[in-house]
Amino acid sequence: MGRYLRRGVLFTLLFAGVVTPAAADPILMFLLSAAREMVQAHAARMRAAPAPAIVPEPSRDYPGTGVEPGHLRRLIDDSFIYLSEAQRKEIFDSLHEALMDPKNAAVRGTMIQYFAEKALTVRAAQLKLAQLSARDKERLAAEFKKEIGALSDADQTQLGQLLRSGLLPVPSDLNQLLLAAFEAR
Repeated sequence: MGRYLRRGVLFTLLFAGVVTPAAADPILMFLLSAAREMVQAHAARMRAAPAPAIVPEPSRDYPGTGVEPGHLRRLIDDSFIYLSEAQRKEIFDSLHEALMDPKNAAVRGTMIQYFAEKALTVRAAQLKLAQLSARDKERLAAEFKKEIGALSDADQTQLGQLLRSGLLPVPSDLNQLLLAAFEAR
């Protein structure tokens, strides 16, 4: 903008009589008149052009929240590391579908908060269990073996399926110890 202002001042001075027409070369006068017309045309376009409309960026957040789908995806990936990529994608897809359902508009924020709390609880438990020594993990597996007997047959079957598929929220080495204890019962 400052460049146009300087040019405008220069041309104004030239046209105001600083250079007399008698002393000016005809070609120079022609160029100056062309420049003056260009400046006037540009100024007229600037005045006539509407201000550029500010187009708001489309929201990537879940409606009514400040949470983006990418944030939930990272939370799932960080919290459920014991699951396969396909299983984590399945969780995300189910949650995403529920959050985008117009029927759930009033409870979206609550759903996200509840899920985040549970996911972070699972992640904290994972970290704590991963920090256990090998001896502590073996002791935990021995206690687990004792407790299995108190479960009903249906619960034992379900627990066995969870252990075999690796769906319990425990580190993989601990899952192997628990599975061995389960199989040895």
